[in-house]
Amino acid sequence: MRKIKYKKGRRLQQFNLEYTGIHKRTDSEMQLFVYDQFHITEYQQLNFSDLENSIDVQKTNWINVHGLNDLDLIKNMGRFFKVEDYMLADILNTNRRTKIEEQHDLLFFNIKSLLPAGDSETISAEQISFLIKEGVLISFQEKRSDFFTHIRDRLRAQSGIIRTKKADFLLYVLLDAIMENFYITIENEEDKIDELINLTKSNAGPIVLERIEQHRDNFNFLKRAITPLRDSLYDIKSMKDDNVFNAIEEDNFSFFARLHQKSLELLEQIESDMSSLHSASDFYFSAQNHNMNEIMKTLTVVSAIFIPLTFIVGVYGMNFEFMPELKYEYGYYTVIGGMALIVLGMLYYFKKRNWF
Repeated sequence: MRKIKYKKGRRLQQFNLEYTGIHKRTDSEMQLFVYDQFHITEYQQLNFSDLENSIDVQKTNWINVHGLNDLDLIKNMGRFFKVEDYMLADILNTNRRTKIEEQHDLLFFNIKSLLPAGDSETISAEQISFLIKEGVLISFQEKRSDFFTHIRDRLRAQSGIIRTKKADFLLYVLLDAIMENFYITIENEEDKIDELINLTKSNAGPIVLERIEQHRDNFNFLKRAITPLRDSLYDIKSMKDDNVFNAIEEDNFSFFARLHQKSLELLEQIESDMSSLHSASDFYFSAQNHNMNEIMKTLTVVSAIFIPLTFIVGVYGMNFEFMPELKYEYGYYTVIGGMALIVLGMLYYFKKRNWF
């Protein structure tokens, strides 16, 4: 799992523009959708030099950047849209926590998108950042992915109300798509928790405990990603009462309130799943203690049986010359028979008391 080390990440200067993610070899590409209710124009692999002539201020413009390695492209877009350098630094620094920030007519938002990493027990993370300004929404992704494929298809097919809304509604739709990845990740973790609970009932090996701790780390990682997202979405809700930032239409604040409610549901589900993991861990240790108790019970029964036998053997193993039983013709058989009766009697007593 690529953990986001919010506190221990490599420290960068506030205005230092340097990509800190793992997708160092991903080439930067720019895609543009210009649309309204009646028309849509799509530009693939758009050059920055053609950006100004391609944007239509009378329509909604969605610029999607794949790959963050082209620093010149990032700087040029920052100058073109009048974005402060510290915001550009936050886009490039993937160690940042999820945050929202408004500046005059510009809204900055970044978020961690999490998905299961294939068939492994880990979670993959990608930082996605958004800038919204005057009918233009810019999204920055570390690599090309299919998070927003269905949204592009909805734009092309004019499905739903997305083409009738502005850039703020598009931001809501994109955030909602990313949050769906959280549900997918949590559901995948829950399936593995059920598997672990079944394993603890049949196999108490240490590998089970290792997997429990791995998934506990995964849920903590999810919680660390969703908690600041919850706070940021609450901040968007609060903008409705500020009457300062107007890039989000009043009618659309309810959509962001839904996202805030989703974040609360996600955190509640994580807490519930972590309780299930805690129960699985407790069951593991209970099973270990039960097995140990069974072993100690067996050893105790065996020891209790051999204590009187050892005593008899010890008595007749003494080297005294005058012991009457030593001259008895059937002494050996009598002692063996007595020892057998003692064993059978003790076994009957232990069984009657349900000691084994």
